[in-house]
This record gives sequence, C-alpha cells and structure tokens, in this order.
Amino acid sequence: MSMATELDVQDPVVLERGRVLFEQSCDFVMGCVKLDQIPDGSLPEIAFAGRSNVGKSSLLNALVRQNTLARTSNTPGRTREINFFNLGQILMLADLPGYGYARVSKAQVKQWTGLVDSYLKGRVNLRRTCVLVDSRHGLKESDRGVMEMLDKAAQPYQVVLTKVDKVKVGFLNGLEAKISEELAKHPAAHPIIPKTSSRKGQGIAELRAMLATLADG
Repeated sequence: MSMATELDVQDPVVLERGRVLFEQSCDFVMGCVKLDQIPDGSLPEIAFAGRSNVGKSSLLNALVRQNTLARTSNTPGRTREINFFNLGQILMLADLPGYGYARVSKAQVKQWTGLVDSYLKGRVNLRRTCVLVDSRHGLKESDRGVMEMLDKAAQPYQVVLTKVDKVKVGFLNGLEAKISEELAKHPAAHPIIPKTSSRKGQGIAELRAMLATLADG
C-alpha cells in the first residue's frame, strides 16, 4: 500500500474519510500481559508506542472522540499491558505500554519490553506503529531503540509529535527538521511527521486521514 503524502491528507475527500472512520464505535477488546493472550489479527492494526507519559492515551481518546476510551494519568508507567480497541469492525488499535521511565520494578519493565518486542516483530496484520514523541523533549535514546528494532523487523512506523501546543512554532519547526533528517537514515520510517495536540485538537484530523489510508485489508 502506498504511503499517504501531505497532499493526500489535505484533500477534503481524504479528510472526510478519516472523519467518518474515526466516528465509528470504538470498543475495548482486551488487555494482554502475555503474548499468547493477544487476539487473532483479522483486522488491519495500528499500534501506538511512546515513552511513559508522552500522551498516548490522550491521543487515542482525541482520535476517536471519547474522553474515557483509554485511561490517562500523570503517573508514568500507568499502562502495563497491550490494550486493544476495535474501531467499527474496520481497524484495530493497540495501545502499548509506555517505555522509558516508569515507577515499577526492573523485572516488570523487562516483562513489558519482551511482550512489546515480540508483538511488534511478529504481528503480520500490523500496518503501522505510531511512535509518539513529546515535542518539548524530542527523540530520546529509548525512542531510537524502538525505531531500530522496528527497522530490523521491517515494520513500518511513523513518528508523531505530541503536545505541540506547549512549544513555540519556531522551536517546533526546528525539531521537525532535525527529526526528519534523522528519520531519513531509518528504512522503515515514514517521512511525514504529524504534529498533534490532544488538548487543542491540532493535527488530529490530518492524523485520522493518514491512518484511514491503512484501514484497507
């Protein structure tokens, strides 16, 4: 499947498709702490990864227009399992445990990391992983580790900047350029970097449009 371009997601028809898709009923399927619990992959799937407290749950809620679909918390490491959500029997969304800092034991972190690594490497129906990055901080080494693992697994991924309402435009543009330069060296990385704010709604319609292009089996 061809990747969406900036022109595509500005097209009113493509934007409308994204709006309609993400207005479908989105229901929690299950939370998995072990690989053998992960549901069968009968639908195209999009995963959301990112450092703890990067805003994954808030972004998911904004995308599907639900305030309580995914839990949000100011405590890093709140999400401790892979949570699956069925979007209108069309698309499966997977909220992955936050990586990086978390107030849990090293054993738990190792368990979550092993689960996520195995999931990402072996999920045949996974269309893309959105690697969320806090626009205030940019890429961290833990982000780069996930990106390198996805490159090796040949799993397409896309960096999505979050909380863009909290930084100035000049800083944001510079960050985008810096990340774009780095992504050019990663074979599995999508070149477009959506800039989003769950609180203000910035970039949400465009991200919906991009993800809608992946909904075809």
